[in-house]
Amino acid sequence: MTNLRRRDILAATGGLAAASLGAGAAQAQTRWQVATAYPDGNFHTRNMRTFVEQVQAASGGRLQVQVHSNASLLRMPEIKRGVQTGQAQIGEILLSAYGNEDPFFEVDSVPMLVTSTTMARKLAELQKQYVEARFQRQGLSLLYWVPWPPSGLYTNVPVESVETLRGTKMRTFNALTNRFATLCGATPTLVQQAEVPQAFATGVVNAMVTSAATGVDVQAWDFCRHFTPIGFTRTKNAIFVQTRALQGLPADVQAAIRTAAAAAEARGWEASDTETVNQQNTLQQRGMTIGTASPALMQGLMRIGATQADEWVAKAGDEGKRLIDAYRAAIA
Repeated sequence: MTNLRRRDILAATGGLAAASLGAGAAQAQTRWQVATAYPDGNFHTRNMRTFVEQVQAASGGRLQVQVHSNASLLRMPEIKRGVQTGQAQIGEILLSAYGNEDPFFEVDSVPMLVTSTTMARKLAELQKQYVEARFQRQGLSLLYWVPWPPSGLYTNVPVESVETLRGTKMRTFNALTNRFATLCGATPTLVQQAEVPQAFATGVVNAMVTSAATGVDVQAWDFCRHFTPIGFTRTKNAIFVQTRALQGLPADVQAAIRTAAAAAEARGWEASDTETVNQQNTLQQRGMTIGTASPALMQGLMRIGATQADEWVAKAGDEGKRLIDAYRAAIA
């Protein structure tokens, strides 16, 4: 065999080896999709994008993650199932929107049960084991969760008492806000966040209870004149991953995801408190009147909250009673 021929063969086999390595490198890169229903300006979405950037950097490019915001990949009611079936690998949901599936998903939405960050942290700490156990049975792993700022009432008249809400058409976003509207004497209508402006514009609803952050997202000043902070709830967004997809990654990438998730949770809770002030200021700057809840209004809300807490325990059973008893003992 001539030297030339030998060089040709070596070059060819070297090329094949390089091609094989290239194919291996391409195969090692994993692409994930994230589904969230919230717009890019929302603090939850901004937090998610930082989380994704940190994960991609820590993976050394082995994991590429694309965020689909504002329900562009899946609508809120479709996200949890979409992650279970692999349409997306990571999903973000308002956990309480899935309360009909399991009451432990909605306990943070019981009105007036949680009215401060300290109370929200304690409930989250106690609730977590129950949610993780349920997710585990469904092939999901909780990565982190972050509360919304406390809610307020959006109306076109000052709210002096619960009686003011009687006869309104109230936008709701889960089973417990549906029940709350009914107990107020309002007509509840379930409306996803992205559809709120149209619902008000067409008269489908004329009042709502939600956070100042959501009010800014939907530009509530276009259709409401008054915002009355009432505490109400600190509902949480849960960010979760398909367990099978997570376990399919190298151990160091899995660890990087967990580390970035812990950072996102800490960052998100802090941002939620900051948003409480900033977004309420934005509503005021845009012309909305920020009211002060009267004693009569708060007393009426606490009565409704107590009724709904009792109803939740009856639905959640012995485990639910243990959770509520532990929570009340912790905040006493």
